[in-house]
Amino acid sequence: MTTATRQPDGGKLCEDTLIARGWDALPRSYRIPEVAPTLEEARAWCKRLAESHYENFHVASWFLPKALRPHFHAIYAYCRVSDDLGDEVGDPDVALALLDLWGRELDACYEGIARHPVFVALAETIRACSIPKEPFADLLAAFRQDQTVTRFRTMQDVLAYCRYSADPVGRLVLYACGEAGDSDREERFRLSDLTCSALQLANFWQDVKVDFAKDRVYLPQDDMLRFGVTDGAIAAGIATPEFRALLRYEVDFARSMFEEGLGLIGMVRRDLAIDLDLFSRGGLEILRAIEEQDYDVLSARPAISKPTKFKLALRAVSGKLVPFLALGANVRTTGTTA
Repeated sequence: MTTATRQPDGGKLCEDTLIARGWDALPRSYRIPEVAPTLEEARAWCKRLAESHYENFHVASWFLPKALRPHFHAIYAYCRVSDDLGDEVGDPDVALALLDLWGRELDACYEGIARHPVFVALAETIRACSIPKEPFADLLAAFRQDQTVTRFRTMQDVLAYCRYSADPVGRLVLYACGEAGDSDREERFRLSDLTCSALQLANFWQDVKVDFAKDRVYLPQDDMLRFGVTDGAIAAGIATPEFRALLRYEVDFARSMFEEGLGLIGMVRRDLAIDLDLFSRGGLEILRAIEEQDYDVLSARPAISKPTKFKLALRAVSGKLVPFLALGANVRTTGTTA
């Protein structure tokens, strides 16, 4: 499936030593406490983490029913800490040890034994929203893969990675919003997966230079060969005509996924539809920003300006007030509130 892997250097240290080293590299608040917090304390912890790390969360949370916000805080906190365990310690062995520990804590959460604030809060979300373990475990599988896999041969290999790194997030959102329990569930999952994978691809194409600095290339190797682009060309930081042609091709592919996934907006109740509209527009705006730079993401990272973000939020609000302005048609106005 992949064309290159990164192998940890040196002998393997004992797990306790690796875990201790990992905690030392992360915020002290991430450590597992001796005494589990109360649900109120755990939810406050998750809320602080969510609102201090993810600027778009503030915008998205405006459109959520108040009762759902603690669930989204808990899910986001799980994703954020999991990602940091894999990406912020600088050592694959250490990251894998921490992710294995986190996986055991996830198992304990489903067994009714939660210690970390994330899992104390998440346990209530899991109970209230009937969320299975699979999407949480799938995210950990992706973060483990990040420690060894740095190249992908085909687009199907990239999408197989997105299946674990991105798609579970959309499914968790559907569960949290009570949109994963009826006869349309599998179609909603399919459309959600398309949208989440498209968002992941948009971020990959936006961050080619950033990821290359971490020795990660998400552009499919077969596509690079087809367009005559090498790692050396990326390293040189010059967007050659061949590189621009390759990125145009990948941007068009991601846009087609967004367009197919838009049908989900019309299948869910309006509160969730607004968030889906907002994030789909945001992903499409990233692709547009790449196009505006003539597909040169090597000399400068394409970004969405603050005025554009405001316009996206305003458009989403307009979609709440006037449903036909939303990207997806026939937005549903009623439904459960989890």
